[in-house]
Amino acid sequence: MYLEQIMTMSGLSDLQLALAVIGLLILITVAILNIKYARARCKAKEQNEYSLDDRFAREPSFSQGFADSEALARTEPSFGEVQSTAISAPDKFAIDPRIDCVMTLRFDEAISGAEILNEINAWTDLEAQSTARWMCEGLNANLNVAEDWEELHPESMYSELQLAIQLASRKGPIGVLELSDFCSRAQALAETLGSQIDMPSVSTMLESAKELDVMAAESDIQLSINVLFDEPCPWGNFDALMRQRGFKLFRNGRQYEYLSKGTLLFNSADLDPNKSVIQITLLLEVPLVPQEERAFERMLAEGIEIAQTAHGRLVDDNGINLSEAAVISIRQHLDVLYANLEKSGVPAGSSTASRLFS
Repeated sequence: MYLEQIMTMSGLSDLQLALAVIGLLILITVAILNIKYARARCKAKEQNEYSLDDRFAREPSFSQGFADSEALARTEPSFGEVQSTAISAPDKFAIDPRIDCVMTLRFDEAISGAEILNEINAWTDLEAQSTARWMCEGLNANLNVAEDWEELHPESMYSELQLAIQLASRKGPIGVLELSDFCSRAQALAETLGSQIDMPSVSTMLESAKELDVMAAESDIQLSINVLFDEPCPWGNFDALMRQRGFKLFRNGRQYEYLSKGTLLFNSADLDPNKSVIQITLLLEVPLVPQEERAFERMLAEGIEIAQTAHGRLVDDNGINLSEAAVISIRQHLDVLYANLEKSGVPAGSSTASRLFS
């Protein structure tokens, strides 16, 4: 009753009131995250106070996100030049605005990578909390060096900084709380470093994440070819056949991989090495293999060769013989799929596709 009186006095509709309440809840959430981050940063700064003997313990480093929890090897002091360790990551990907939300910090005067890292390394909790890959790059401002975006190096100077978080993956689009937390950290970093920050609104980024997720879901296709044997094939004979055809047994001992120039084209479903093989299924992750590799044609050819050698036949998932009409239909769908991926700016087999479909 009291709520209805407020709505009547203010002239608000049900929809307008609901939107106002949602907006208020988002503001409260962002404020709580800002307070939490500020406390974490202060605590990290207190922990970063160390004695003279500890100054050579390690250099700051990055893993998939910003801060790597594993310390680098101890560097002993020397009388020559100090050898600074560049920040590296197991998976080296460049920031990509096609699948990343990118925020740019611009400095009035170039600042050192060490100063930036001193602040970013306080984000020790984000790697554990984040489900999305996030990265950082700096625009090199060193003299006598070509200006370019790069991983942060403590000894280098930077005129701009880019922070990015991936908007979608096979896990789905990024969530509002995770994105809001990342935005709050970026804004706090800009204030601490005295820089200007350019960033789209949270609502715009969330909409982009949803659109990217829809596109990825429509393109995330796995093709399979089944070879059904007339009689069970002993594992030893089957293994010899697969190796003869150029397959390699995966390290788990249950799958075979077919590679081209070190790139995985397709693989088999799990098999039991302790039993004779009744059927083998070859699988192709379409978005992860470049179109020019003609992976489906090569997988089909291998399936035919295996069937002929081991007395089997190609069947669909229902056990019905694979027809020429079905193969033609698959080829037509593949052409459309590859074209859509290219049009979306995420070509099959590209590093962008590798990140999006992971």
